[in-house]
Amino acid sequence: MLIAADKLTTLVERIFITSGASAAFAQEVATHLVAANLKGHDSHGIGMTPAYVHNIRTDLLKVAAEAKVIKDNGAVLVVDGQFGFGQVVGRQAMDIAIDRVQTTGVVCMGVRNCHHLGRIGTYAEHCAEAGLVSIHLVNVVGHDPQVSPWGGRDRRMTTNPFTCAVPRKDAPPVVLDMATSAVALGKVRVAYNAGTEVAEGALVDHEGAPTTNPAVMYEEPFGALGPFGKHKGYGLAVMCELLGGALAGEWTAQPENHRSHHIVNHMFSCVVDPAAFGGLDKFQYEVDAMVDYLHSTTPAKGFDKVRVPGEPERDSMADRMANGIPIDDNTWAGVMGAAEVVGLNEADINTLLE
Repeated sequence: MLIAADKLTTLVERIFITSGASAAFAQEVATHLVAANLKGHDSHGIGMTPAYVHNIRTDLLKVAAEAKVIKDNGAVLVVDGQFGFGQVVGRQAMDIAIDRVQTTGVVCMGVRNCHHLGRIGTYAEHCAEAGLVSIHLVNVVGHDPQVSPWGGRDRRMTTNPFTCAVPRKDAPPVVLDMATSAVALGKVRVAYNAGTEVAEGALVDHEGAPTTNPAVMYEEPFGALGPFGKHKGYGLAVMCELLGGALAGEWTAQPENHRSHHIVNHMFSCVVDPAAFGGLDKFQYEVDAMVDYLHSTTPAKGFDKVRVPGEPERDSMADRMANGIPIDDNTWAGVMGAAEVVGLNEADINTLLE
């Protein structure tokens, strides 16, 4: 089915308000989730709503919690999300960094104990809108690992996102936003719900043999996700685990730490004012000139043009704003189930979607 973004936002917002969230927080979370769908990251879109509702009802997600600065050394800050909505505390943390970097030129921030942060690119884009460069390394804890290290078959890590954004003066920023696993786990969930296969090279079964069947992540005997790019993606995932987890969060995926059915993110972020380097005009010129140079490449067979990071998301957003967001039947059933759990009936839902 295809559903307009504004209708989805209204529905998901109502689900969270009915779950006990304030109208402002519910709107921010719903807008973030639907924006992920718009940009083609369905893994981090409204399909997360049932998990959020479950965690609210089991008191693992604190709907009123906000970002709290627990260490402040000027250019080095540590913020505790207090297990609040990641979309809220993550944005609040970036607002703190954006304000501080005006005097320090650079901020290194650890953001810990956030419920699922959602699409990390959102925070990088937020910094870029303020004219700032940012780098974000994230780990995921609170539940069992799903990703095997390069050369192994056992699950030891999670999808550990890496994101970086470079602002442009008169154009959208360059935004690299990716999981360090071959694909995001949510993309496997989307394929599982839709009854489709995933790309080759992303999954192994319980014997370590390659498979395209997403069921190995949800049905016993379990398989595992692998890292992207073989040893290179694995190495980057380890750094996300050590900097996002050990340094920023003091909580990694190693088995001494508690695991349940929680979704907890820790994030190590560096936010930089390019003007602090002194050559802002030259920096902006070189960014634009390099992007133009990349765009001038003759497309290879099967490609319509060469894109820089962030452009596929903008292409997807333009298409889905015009034509609606595709939602598979199982994902929609999950959202409807979450709505029912919090007390919304079919008539309520139909009214919200009108």
